[in-house]
Amino acid sequence: MESYAASKAEVLVLSAVTGQDGYDSRPELDADGWRLLLSNLDRLASLAAERSVRAVLHPHVGTMIENGDQVRRVLEHSAISLCLDTGHLLIGGTDPAELTRQAPERIAHTHMKDVDASLAAKVRSGRLTYTEAVRGGMYRPLGAGDVDVQAIVTHLGARGYDGWYVLEQDTILTEEPRAKGPVEDVWASAEHLRAVLRGIA
Repeated sequence: MESYAASKAEVLVLSAVTGQDGYDSRPELDADGWRLLLSNLDRLASLAAERSVRAVLHPHVGTMIENGDQVRRVLEHSAISLCLDTGHLLIGGTDPAELTRQAPERIAHTHMKDVDASLAAKVRSGRLTYTEAVRGGMYRPLGAGDVDVQAIVTHLGARGYDGWYVLEQDTILTEEPRAKGPVEDVWASAEHLRAVLRGIA
């Protein structure tokens, strides 16, 4: 933590990783495991705050905090703030726009992603692995998927959110892109977010 604070970073993004490779499967926590995880999240947030760093929990597919029930459990039984990863939340079954409406005060950092909800549903049901869905184009440029970017930015803005909007474009490359590749998607996402921000300014 000391070396992280020395970097002058303001936000520390944490995920409850499983210790397994990849994100296609994960174990389930028992009651003791949940107690330990929740207490450790609060302990880490407190240690970070002592050094003027804000720790945030990143719900992520294939980690111990993936689905809607697990996100709610963290919100109800821990004080840690969230990293709102709009794509991973939707894939895990949490509507990120509804989360920003219900608990905007818990969101301190945002990873903006868009996803195809039909492929996300296949991941949740087990018909596709996470890796298969990513390879199949589950992640889309902002505005081309099913995440309600407008509502998310509006809800956060109304609460006075002044954190980062980090653009991420997850993909799996199996060969050298023939044209611009993922860079084109990143530019499309950046322009979409700029347009949304201009619209609510």
